[in-house]
Amino acid sequence: MPWTSRRIRPRRAAALVFVTTLTLAVSTSAGTERLAPGATTAGPIAVARSDAHDACLISGGPAVQMSEGLPTPGGYSRSTGTVRALTLMIDFSDAPGSGPALDRFREFFPQTQDWFRTSSYGRLDYRPEAPITDWLRMPKSFRAYGIERGAPFDPGYRRLVQDIVTAADPQVDFRSYDFLNVLVTPNAGPSALDTVLSVSFAGNPDAPVADGVPVANASFVYSRQDDGSGSYAQTGYRVLPHENGHVFGLPDLYTQAGGSAVGHWDIMSEDWGANNDLLGWHKWKLGWLDAAQVNCVTEHGTSEYTLTPLARAGLGTKLLFVPLGSRTGYAVELRTREGNDETVCRPGVLVYKVDADVDTGRGPVRVYDSRRNSGGCTRSPNVHAELSDASFTVGEEFRDPGQGVRVRVEGEDGDGDYRVRVTRE
Repeated sequence: MPWTSRRIRPRRAAALVFVTTLTLAVSTSAGTERLAPGATTAGPIAVARSDAHDACLISGGPAVQMSEGLPTPGGYSRSTGTVRALTLMIDFSDAPGSGPALDRFREFFPQTQDWFRTSSYGRLDYRPEAPITDWLRMPKSFRAYGIERGAPFDPGYRRLVQDIVTAADPQVDFRSYDFLNVLVTPNAGPSALDTVLSVSFAGNPDAPVADGVPVANASFVYSRQDDGSGSYAQTGYRVLPHENGHVFGLPDLYTQAGGSAVGHWDIMSEDWGANNDLLGWHKWKLGWLDAAQVNCVTEHGTSEYTLTPLARAGLGTKLLFVPLGSRTGYAVELRTREGNDETVCRPGVLVYKVDADVDTGRGPVRVYDSRRNSGGCTRSPNVHAELSDASFTVGEEFRDPGQGVRVRVEGEDGDGDYRVRVTRE
């Protein structure tokens, strides 16, 4: 059965429905080297690993929707090498496109390309292609499709996808692309400040077929997602990297209370407003970290590690993971003000719990706040401010007495790396 979630912004309510069907095939190809430009692989990339990582490959039950477990199941788009994103701009008789369709394209590109290039350390070569440069008119009015909250399994939504395929097929070979972006004219439906209709098909083998292949991974973006600050031109594109995160197999991290579980530390939690990156767990899940950059902390006792900033390309430890069993564990990483994390207002060590047995949109990740009830350190509109200063700095310690886990930040060196001491009793 499809599952429905609702996103609530900290200041304005905005509904987002995300529905997905998971396939059970597991990707088995693994690699730790940078892929050359133009290199491609089939399906999601398995995480780079060695035998020492086995205990950290947590997994959820078979009924979990878009589990945070490793590896990502088959059916999603690959997330390393070259990916080609078919991008179509569509309009309707009751919502005709305003201005050139390519202006809509430019709202998202090249910003989305640049965001993924930076986040992946150059391992994802994202190529948006718009073979149809005009608005693609749908045969029915927007109202006739009955789309309200972006549920892709609804009959109206299936009709829309089929109509898109029929309209585009004479000019498009769908077999040539890895996934589909549909940029809907923004005057179709309500403002994103009121209701977010943007949605993704992800890993859905039951999708309509085009040129013999299912349109299994597709992201739809509707009205302009503005955080109310007047900065849409700089930040409005970020809804598309969020939606594309789903076609790569990443779940929603927000909950019914908005971004309160993760805040602004991952674009799968909050995708509006000021820039932010992905968590280290997601970078490992997407194949962007080498095995040597991830330490699986299984030994009892105390161990010391040097963390390099997650946003910084190059060698060094980017992620520590302390497994608490086969389904959950603590992740530890260093977040600093650079790369896609340019608006981090309190650099430091982020500690969060990953639970592979929790559905998308139900809080599969929880960030631990080093300064609870502080009000946070950001003033960006509509950002969940409380967790913006969650990171731990030198001399501070995270403790879980029940699990016998402690993470203490020991120091910072001249290169901006942090020394971290992890204790497992």
